[in-house]
Amino acid sequence: MPASPSDPRGSVHDLAVIGAGPAGLAAAVTAADLGLTVALLDAAPRPGGQFYRQPAPGLGAARPQALHHAWGAFTRRAARLAAHRATGRVHHLAEHHVWAVTRATADPEHWAVHAVTGPDGAHGPAPELTARHVLLATGAYERQLPFPGWTLPGVVGAAGAQAMLKAGLVLPGRRIVVAGSGPLLLAVAGSLAAAGARVPVVAEAGDYRAYARSPRALAAQPRKLVEAAGHAATLARHGVRLRTRSAVTAVHGTDRVEVVTLTRLDRDWRPLPGTGVRIPCDALAVGHGLVPQLEPATGLGCATRPTPDGGHALVVDGRQRTTVAGIWAAGETCGVAGAELAFIEGELAARSIAGRGPVAALRRRRDRLRRFALTMAAVHAPRPGWSDWLRTDTEVCRCEEVTAGRIQDAVTGLGARDGRTVKLLTRAGMGWCQGRMCGTAVTHLAGDTDPAPTRRPLACPVFLDHLTDG
Repeated sequence: MPASPSDPRGSVHDLAVIGAGPAGLAAAVTAADLGLTVALLDAAPRPGGQFYRQPAPGLGAARPQALHHAWGAFTRRAARLAAHRATGRVHHLAEHHVWAVTRATADPEHWAVHAVTGPDGAHGPAPELTARHVLLATGAYERQLPFPGWTLPGVVGAAGAQAMLKAGLVLPGRRIVVAGSGPLLLAVAGSLAAAGARVPVVAEAGDYRAYARSPRALAAQPRKLVEAAGHAATLARHGVRLRTRSAVTAVHGTDRVEVVTLTRLDRDWRPLPGTGVRIPCDALAVGHGLVPQLEPATGLGCATRPTPDGGHALVVDGRQRTTVAGIWAAGETCGVAGAELAFIEGELAARSIAGRGPVAALRRRRDRLRRFALTMAAVHAPRPGWSDWLRTDTEVCRCEEVTAGRIQDAVTGLGARDGRTVKLLTRAGMGWCQGRMCGTAVTHLAGDTDPAPTRRPLACPVFLDHLTDG
């Protein structure tokens, strides 16, 4: 029987889904369709994740679909979610920040999900939720590489700029340079330009011609080629230039961004002397791809694998099972690949949890999309020469204000050889973001070529008194 609608924690759920983005949403509604009781926990007030972030109701957005790709794929599943919520088959626990998953004390065969509630977890701990199975669909966050001036007001993440537009219907500026690496840049630039911003240039540090080295992966995904052509047409319509093998290597301004320096790069992303040009703007949207959000999976001991862009993703089998019995994963936690694949993996995971066989057509689509994702990650992977953008006074860890010079001193003067040692010597990565913003840069500057993913007992920041209360 479904758990009581008035008390979703009053009984053991068949499945706890952590994350209500495309993967988690698809898993929750598919599992409920198959007769399971589901608890869907998410940090946001509404389902959809970062990809389907929506304007607040009070803004009165008349056409939120205009800001999204494949809107129908989301709304169909959102309608199924609403139907299952009405019957009590699914309990959607919004603004729940899951900080750990552990074995349940009363029954080690079950899982206990620990969360804090409210914006940033400020409302305190939620009652413990128990489930027979857990699906991790925790998504990804944006990779940032530092450069001189990146802490100035007006510098925002590329995904952050898109989130501002989708959720708040606001732009980070009127004249916005978009830079970094990865296909997200094209979507961001197109959205900003369509919303009225002037986007003088998109600077892609990689080279799109590298896709030609994987013709089979491209041929298997004609829709991706159509999608890329659509982005190109949008940029052309709004007069946006695309420069490949180029990067913003410095930002200039007093109180906020006024000018950026755009520099040509060699194949290893080292700046080519004498190629810098200054472009006036009042905002910079920059990001170098996405990184799978692996907590709380790593805290549970789930195995990971290296990805072609220098990161890590969870190891899963053909049924989306992790290496820990009773724990499944879907979407970006298994490797960044986009919403279409996340929907498929969420559905496959739910079918596995319900004891149903996988749909052959879905598995084939998943495998094709996963192969394309590997190609995409390799094309846009950060190259080692990016650190030549830095000056000794460039802040690398923004939370603790640790500069590149201090990190270099820890490496050359104190013998640090990995990110953890640098952290102990300089406090880089000890701030609120716990290294999510600076981790890539710190490990690279430390010379750590194969850093292990961080394993933490807490998947998100939690107030100490909330831990004692919970």
